[in-house]
Parts: sequence; structure tokens; C-alpha cells
Amino acid sequence: MRISFIGAGRVAHHLARVLSQHHQIMQIYSRSLEPAQTLAAQVGATATVHISEINPKIDLVIIAVSDQAIASLIAEADQYLADVLIVHTSGSTDIEVLAKVHARAGVFYPLQTFSLDREITWADTPLFIEAKFEKDLVLLSQVANQLSSRVYQYTSAQRLSLHLAAVFACNFSNYCYDMAKQIVDAQQVDFSLLYPLILETTHKAVQHDPKQMQTGPAMRGDQNILNMHQQMLQDANRDDLKNIYSLMSQQILQSHQQK
Repeated sequence: MRISFIGAGRVAHHLARVLSQHHQIMQIYSRSLEPAQTLAAQVGATATVHISEINPKIDLVIIAVSDQAIASLIAEADQYLADVLIVHTSGSTDIEVLAKVHARAGVFYPLQTFSLDREITWADTPLFIEAKFEKDLVLLSQVANQLSSRVYQYTSAQRLSLHLAAVFACNFSNYCYDMAKQIVDAQQVDFSLLYPLILETTHKAVQHDPKQMQTGPAMRGDQNILNMHQQMLQDANRDDLKNIYSLMSQQILQSHQQK
């Protein structure tokens, strides 16, 4: 299959590399030439900064850009790639953002966090596909099943709920790790001492109902400890962390019906 990419960021980087093992990556488009050239060199493609230069004699175009850029890019791409299946990789963008402009619209969403310096285990990464036409859904299913054993045909509404949940499970939890590191760094304590706790918490969350695995002073309703922690943050002039600590503790208290 001949595939081109619109975008040369983290998602495009990982997808293009893994798809190049099964298909021919034709072109990489980016508004800046250097990122397109860097990725193109890795997958044996050519780079361009003009969508009009993307060869229309291809099977699939993958838009892997920020959500806010999708609408403008599909409007431009449709002028030159009217008969090509075009998909986006967004978890929170409805398929209709493409479909209202481009007939052969679809979605190819990997539920994963991407960093340029870390490899992805694609076989375990959930992939969510959607398409306006059955033939295109079949094509996307074939591509997805080459990468992952976990392929799902979900609607845009279902995918959006997953994306929202992913923000809590990934982005917010990672920021909690960031805050934890700030606290121990201030006292010159080794953050790695928390690694076993972080890993065990993650293991429990994926093996059991997270609510049933909740521990800590808020779950126990230990107001003395809660007050002490908040006072520590106040004394350290960290009202930002104190406010987050208070809000999350109150939510845990309410969830476990503690007073």
C-alpha cells in the first residue's frame, strides 16, 4: 500500500516508521521542511512543504497534526486528493470534521502516549478505526491489524470518551508525578525512592477496579494528616500544590463517603 503523511511530529514519526515495515511511505508533508526531511529519510519517503505536491496516486493519507490544524488541512488536501482515503489520528476530533469536506474520510487513532525518544509496543496499543465507507473500513482494519492485536471499530463519541479518560489516566497522572518530584527535590530527596510505589500503583490500577485499590489519608478520612500536609505546602509557599492537594483529597473523601 502507498501511504503519505500530513504532519511530521511525534505521532507521524512513530506511525510512519512502523507502517514503513509493511507499506511504502511515499511523502511526508510539513509546514517546515526540516522535520519532513528528517522523517522522510527514516522511512524512505520524500519531503514536501506543499500539499499540492502530494502524489494523488496513493491509497491512504494520514493526517497526524494538532487537532486545531485538521480542519484547515483537510480543506486544502481535498483540492488535490479528492479520491484518496484520508484519515486523522486524533482522539477528540469527530470524523465529520473530515467528512463534511472530504467524502472518503476516516479515523486511525492509536490510544498511546508518544515521545520521540521512546519506542512504542504496537502489538499492545489499542487502535480505533472509523470510516464513512465500508470498503475504507476494511482497508483500515487490514492496516491496523498488521500493527496491533487490539483493533476496535468505535464511533467518534466513544473515541472522545476514551480521549477524555486518557487525559486523566495519562496527562494528569504524569503531572502528579511531576508535582511529587518537585516536593522531594525541594528537600534533596531522591525521587527514585518513589518508583516501586508508582509501579505497584499502576499494576493495581490495571489489574483491579481503581476505586477499590484507593489508599491514603483521604480515603481513610484522616483529617489530621490532611491538615498537616496542607500546612507543609503552605509553609513552603506552594499554594498551587496545596489547592490541588485539597481538591483531590475532597474528591477522594466524597467518593469513599468519608467525613
